[in-house]
Amino acid sequence: MDLSSSFKAYDVRGLVDVSLTDEVAEAIGAAFVDVLGLAGKTVFCGGDMRPSSKGFVSAFSQGAAARGAEVCDLGLIATDELYFACGAMNAAGAIFTASHNPAQYNGIKMAKAGAVPISSDSGLFEIRDLAQRYLDHGYPKAESAGTVSPLDVLSEYALKLRSLVDLTGVRPLKVVVDAGNGMAGLTVPAVLGSQILEDLPLTIVPLYFELDGTFPNHPANPLEPENLRDLQAAVLAHEADLGLAFDGDADRCFVVDETGHPVTPSAITSMIAVREISRVQAAGQGKPVVIHNLITSQSVPEFVKAAGGRPVRTRVGHSFIKAQMAEEDAVFGGEHSAHYYFRDFYNADTGMLAAMHVLAALGEQSAPLSTLARQYEPYSASGEINSTVVDVSQAISDVRETYQQAQGVRIDDLDGLSVIDESGEWWFNLRASNTEELLRLNVEATDEMTMGRMRDAVLDMIRK
Repeated sequence: MDLSSSFKAYDVRGLVDVSLTDEVAEAIGAAFVDVLGLAGKTVFCGGDMRPSSKGFVSAFSQGAAARGAEVCDLGLIATDELYFACGAMNAAGAIFTASHNPAQYNGIKMAKAGAVPISSDSGLFEIRDLAQRYLDHGYPKAESAGTVSPLDVLSEYALKLRSLVDLTGVRPLKVVVDAGNGMAGLTVPAVLGSQILEDLPLTIVPLYFELDGTFPNHPANPLEPENLRDLQAAVLAHEADLGLAFDGDADRCFVVDETGHPVTPSAITSMIAVREISRVQAAGQGKPVVIHNLITSQSVPEFVKAAGGRPVRTRVGHSFIKAQMAEEDAVFGGEHSAHYYFRDFYNADTGMLAAMHVLAALGEQSAPLSTLARQYEPYSASGEINSTVVDVSQAISDVRETYQQAQGVRIDDLDGLSVIDESGEWWFNLRASNTEELLRLNVEATDEMTMGRMRDAVLDMIRK
């Protein structure tokens, strides 16, 4: 079995029993310990609600323990629970999850001690290559094998999040939450409900909280508009103040307002950035840094600057954002895919903490969310549009050639191809997916008509 197809730029993703098996998970667990030098140290491992995750966690733990690690089996966890454990207890770990992908997929997200990400630039491919050797030829057992023991971190995780955003004083809010049969069905009652901690002034209306990795109601990918339909209908039916939708491993959170209209992740990024800048400036930090990737709205750096912060632009992908967060000592980072990163959460992404900031921003004033969000959405955006093309590189090259000959535009190669109108009326980015065989287009303009014109022009070129 060739592992190169399942090891991506910043995680592992593959088909269950095709490119990801118990034997593969065991070999990766052994390689994880050896590459990172974890013999004799604590290693965390947990999984999401997919039918295959429990077996993979057991196999990975067996391989890690055989190479001398002291493995703590975290059981059912969300991805940001892993980051909490790795950050709070300064140990490396892995979670088996395929995030928003269908049930036949699974994968692994890994982190070093302190929740430092592992990517192709920081050890992931070394783990792949050693795991391949172990898979092909077997791996040696350590002279002193480690153990595997259970550990529940849900209560400590909930306490940590509650300590970062105080919701006890917000006005009463009715919140519809669509867990999509994913891990938010476990974490939302623990953090926002009264399952573990004291009541908050929130009425939670649950949708699909039953943990079921076959996703019987809809795919756990709120980035796709059709997967928000049930949430939007429930917000209107219950006359709720807002709706929250989480993906399968609950590290991303999407928001709809009281009218059922989605609030863009760029607007959420700006909203949280302004809050975090204000908070740390009140504590004496002069000019806080906020990270944003290159496909967030151009309004994000504008709001950051207006609030007294310094925006730093980076490429797409959680490992790149986290590395930039650490390098810049950034207080917050946001991506247009609804990943949100917090310095106070070990520079890691957490959809739950982002949701709590939105609840606080809404509950600390009297206006509805539609009014609050509108001030953070001054431009017209296409959202991410995916295209399957025969030759991704050639399609990007054709678009580049067209705009290189145009007047009044600037070309940027930070991540894929960005073309920026120098008058400020529009920009677009075209890039290959890191995880799927797709070409992704994002367009933004000062008005809907200009955005539509640019969107259609670029799509015509790449789909001809």
